[in-house]
Amino acid sequence: MREAQTVGAVVPGAARWLGLAAAPTFALMALWTSLAGGTPDVLCMAMQHASPSGGMTVMYLLMSAFHLAPWLRLISH
Repeated sequence: MREAQTVGAVVPGAARWLGLAAAPTFALMALWTSLAGGTPDVLCMAMQHASPSGGMTVMYLLMSAFHLAPWLRLISH
């Protein structure tokens, strides 16, 4: 029973840190994708004049923005 209490105390702390890790991770992935200048993903390959900073970079930036809530909560306290 004591082990279950310990795990129950650790899980919320780990979830908090994972929530804080999401936004910077996605921001770094957006930066890396943008700077790497890789080929567009398969769905965008039909586009002749696609922007190199489109596709995955935009998706990673949006994911970073959507995961800012834990940071905003931390800053507001």
